[in-house]
Amino acid sequence: MKFDEPAAKDCDVIARLREAGAVFIGHTNMTELAYSGLGLNPHYGTPVNALYADCIPGGSTSGGAISVACGAADVAIGTDTGGSLRIPAAFNGIVGFKPTQNSVSREGCKALSQSLDSVGTMAASVDACKLVYQAIAQSLREPIVDLQPEFIVPTNYGMDDLEPAVATGFSEAIEILRRQGFKVRYESLNTLHALKTLPVWQFSSIESRASYDEAYKTQREIMDPRVASATRMGRADEVSAIEYRKTLNSRNELITRFKNEIGTQVLLMPTVPILPPSFATMESDDEYNRINLQVLRNPSIANVLDCCSISLPFEHNKITTGVMLTASGGNDLELLALAAKVESYFKLPKANH
Repeated sequence: MKFDEPAAKDCDVIARLREAGAVFIGHTNMTELAYSGLGLNPHYGTPVNALYADCIPGGSTSGGAISVACGAADVAIGTDTGGSLRIPAAFNGIVGFKPTQNSVSREGCKALSQSLDSVGTMAASVDACKLVYQAIAQSLREPIVDLQPEFIVPTNYGMDDLEPAVATGFSEAIEILRRQGFKVRYESLNTLHALKTLPVWQFSSIESRASYDEAYKTQREIMDPRVASATRMGRADEVSAIEYRKTLNSRNELITRFKNEIGTQVLLMPTVPILPPSFATMESDDEYNRINLQVLRNPSIANVLDCCSISLPFEHNKITTGVMLTASGGNDLELLALAAKVESYFKLPKANH
């Protein structure tokens, strides 16, 4: 926050990376409090998309994604609450990895949502993400089992309202995987149907207010108006403690149900259903809110259901989109191994410098 004292020590993740020999070249711009999937910052400026001129970078970790996409950094570190690593990765043609939440310490990190935040990585390759994950994970083990080379495309969640270029690219990605021997099937998942009824917005709204309530009450005039708005932090006032406890209980039940339902199979989806929208479309608050919900829809599954998830770049007809692989929680190393295989079959795009 603006008036906080400078940090007296590194957060756990940065300390682990320093110990492993990482060199830090700077901090990057992002959405205030990480509270948006679009990556805009009205105070300090918004990075320009590395692939699509005059379009938003995606967020919330917008500056980190652009740093990697343009070659200024090998790796970027950030949090992912509903897609904040995977959305900008998809929009800028790089890899974004969200680990299982408790596999990486959040000690010393500013929180948006204690329930949903995960610390993860963005890089140009799966191997780079894996290398960093091995350095920052709280404990490592050998992969227990190989995830089944069988993907599920959920027919009842996240596959509607796809922009034509996204739909075409995703279909081509499926065909490539099938030609390489992977099984891909379409299936309706009961857990995802139930997820539609969960008021997911409560997590970030209530928990951000709990973390920054004093600033919200006394310094709201210097906050990003869209972050402090009635549709985000302000909405916390609508929910009682009992209602929120019920939401938490329902979420815990869904996590268990999904783990049982998905087993060792992997969800395969477009990371986001659209191409990066133009900056001009962001001028309208209504469009900003609509598009924000749209880009968060698919990646937020992994946060709410405590999964590990990775977005891989896929180029088709000179248009780059993101293809997302999501596995049940605790299968991080297995997912990274599978993602490396998938990555090898996808043609990696080049960012425009």
